Amino acid sequence: MVADAGIDWEDAFSNGAYIPDGAEYPARWAAAAAAFRAGVCGAEDLAYGDLPRERFDLFLPEGAPRGLVVFIHGGYWHTFDKSSWSHLAAGPLARGWAVAMPGYTLAPEARIGAMTRQIGAAVAAAGAQVAGPIRLTGHSAGGHLASRMVCAEGPLAEDIAARVERVVSISGLHDLRPLLLHSMAGVLGLDSTEAVAESPALQAPRPGVDVTAWVGAAERPEFLRQSALLADIWSRKGVAARLVADPGRHHFNVIEGLEEAGHPLTLAVAGG
Repeated sequence: MVADAGIDWEDAFSNGAYIPDGAEYPARWAAAAAAFRAGVCGAEDLAYGDLPRERFDLFLPEGAPRGLVVFIHGGYWHTFDKSSWSHLAAGPLARGWAVAMPGYTLAPEARIGAMTRQIGAAVAAAGAQVAGPIRLTGHSAGGHLASRMVCAEGPLAEDIAARVERVVSISGLHDLRPLLLHSMAGVLGLDSTEAVAESPALQAPRPGVDVTAWVGAAERPEFLRQSALLADIWSRKGVAARLVADPGRHHFNVIEGLEEAGHPLTLAVAGG
């Protein structure tokens, strides 16, 4: 059990209250995503399992894809779905990458360990559709799940894991132990065993993967800490891991760079 250290953990994980017009962002995301889907080539709701949310959308670039980018949505593992984020495929698509956006079963119906296994299955299913290297990214809880894919004790079969060359965790949560002191623990069904097992920062990374912990420089201190923690610990465990604090960006707009082909965030994911 993590000590509370006098920290108000309810406040530490609160984002919208500290972002101007924070409540307006979900509607903006949904509208931008719907408009994007109306004009792009691809397929929606491809099954990777039998459960209702075990579906992924796959967007295709012009010409043969350079490989596959997988974007995993956030929402503290219990809100949102894949449909609100389609527009974030624009940058990688413009750089020639196919982009898969998986859904997964949310809490309280599923626990985090089950979500990890679902995303592993989704990456495998999307990887079967698109040849070449795989790059993983995700935001907030999705950043956690992206990092979790490249833990040495992860859900990916060796043939798929060997294709994963890069991970960009955007404002990810990598040490879940503080959530045991948050009311969210009840929704997530989180206990101390799962908090440790599902914390990428407490696990060994797979060798040879390039890892970026990307976070908005104007985010809440806990999100800055979480990103710095992953970059520090994993770099000392032998992988190429770096921290990027995006100037002026907060938790809700830090993802916007993925809409632009030349933005540094898109380059971190789909450049090179």
